[in-house]
Amino acid sequence: MTIAIILGTRPEIIKMAPVIRECQRRGLNFCIIHTGQHYSYQMDRIFFEQLELPQPDHNLDVGSGNHGEQTGRILADLEGVLMAKRPDIAPFEQPLQGCNAGNRGWPLIG
Repeated sequence: MTIAIILGTRPEIIKMAPVIRECQRRGLNFCIIHTGQHYSYQMDRIFFEQLELPQPDHNLDVGSGNHGEQTGRILADLEGVLMAKRPDIAPFEQPLQGCNAGNRGWPLIG
C-alpha cells in the first residue's frame, strides 16, 4: 500500500504529524507532498524540525497568490505527482486550497 500525505500550511503540518509518525512506526510506504503554500522558515521548516518530521518528498512550490491561483497551481501540479505515485490513499487536512485541490485531484488517478 502506498500513502501520499498532502500538506502545505502550518496547521496541516502540525495536524498530520501524528499520521506521519504512525506511518514511520508501522514501516508503511508513504510520501509527503508539500504544496508550498507556507514556505518561510517560521511558517514551515521550523515545524518539520521541531516535530522531527522527514522532509517532503515533493514540493509543489506554489507560493503566494489568491485562492483561485493557488488552488489551480496545486491541482495542476498535484495531479502529476499523484499520477506518478499512484497512491492507494491520500490523507490531507481540511483547510483551504490544498484540500480543495486534493479533493479534485484524487479522483483523477482512480
